[in-house]
Amino acid sequence: MKLSFPILETCTYLNTANSGLLSTELAAWRKAHDEAFIAGGSIFRMENAQVIDQLRNKLASCFGAKAANTYLVSNFSVGFNALLNGLDKSHRFLLLEEEYPSVSYPVISMGFEYQIVKVDADLADHLIQAIEKFKPTVLAFSMVQYISGFRMDETWIQQLKSRYPQLLIIGDGTQFTGTTAFNFEKSGLDALLGSGYKWLLGGYGNGYVFFSDALREQLYQKNKLADLPTAPFLQGRDHLSLYFEPGHLDTLNFGTLYQSLIQLEALGFDTIEQKVQALSNKARLELHRRNLIADWLMDRKYQSTIISMPLGEKKVAQLQAAKIICSPRGAGTRISFHFYNTEAELELLLGILDQP
Repeated sequence: MKLSFPILETCTYLNTANSGLLSTELAAWRKAHDEAFIAGGSIFRMENAQVIDQLRNKLASCFGAKAANTYLVSNFSVGFNALLNGLDKSHRFLLLEEEYPSVSYPVISMGFEYQIVKVDADLADHLIQAIEKFKPTVLAFSMVQYISGFRMDETWIQQLKSRYPQLLIIGDGTQFTGTTAFNFEKSGLDALLGSGYKWLLGGYGNGYVFFSDALREQLYQKNKLADLPTAPFLQGRDHLSLYFEPGHLDTLNFGTLYQSLIQLEALGFDTIEQKVQALSNKARLELHRRNLIADWLMDRKYQSTIISMPLGEKKVAQLQAAKIICSPRGAGTRISFHFYNTEAELELLLGILDQP
């Protein structure tokens, strides 16, 4: 399947970590959706409502989750805040330093006890030490750190869950899901939440929540405080469905994510992973040769599609003049590669970096 992204004709887009692109094919689908809504009103809505269940099933099948444990939310932050509100306030959290604010801030602001763990080459040891000493009940982190591009070791997550089965492990998949083939049920995670507008190329206003059976049951028992409503249009909903998916869900935004998943699945997540990993690894090697990446970030088994470079203002201005789109994050400049990026674009980037 070939998808069209007009912005790629006018610039070098290395900024999917900020926002994924919307294809012309998806734009055409969205236009047809709204034209049908204009023409049909409530009739269209009733006939098109099935896309919500279709998306839930598609997310579950694409990423190895159970459809019954999959919920649709407007974005990661809404889902994560709802999850935190559904947990007992006695939970103790481990967080990573320089974590995405949508992960760390709500944990802190809601008054949970927490401890922050340093991210470096010895992260695994730091986490074990913190678990043994602090005795947390929840470990929450981004699968890929938004500033450095540091990617959590998926095999290690499984080992950690095996060693500490009572520890809830919650991941933010926004910078991760869509970059690799992934099976949630085998991951060791108790929850993975994310937004669809980055690597899933689904536009804004849609996201997902996957739960393990254990965490779903824990949340279900805590939040079934009232009898379910008996209104006919709410038949078939359970307590968690009403909790995470209150009100009407937008068939345009969630339908866009559904259509994008169909397109990505046709491309193949294995194929996408192979392409973006090959390009990102080549970029990482070239940037390391230029002393733009720390040694310890080069030796990891699992690498992300995000790279942060310490660049001065002059070099950033040169990138902007060459129409290379990237983002300032932390103390560096962040680039990111998706399947629509090419080696020619990488060579252009390297050429600008090599200029005096």
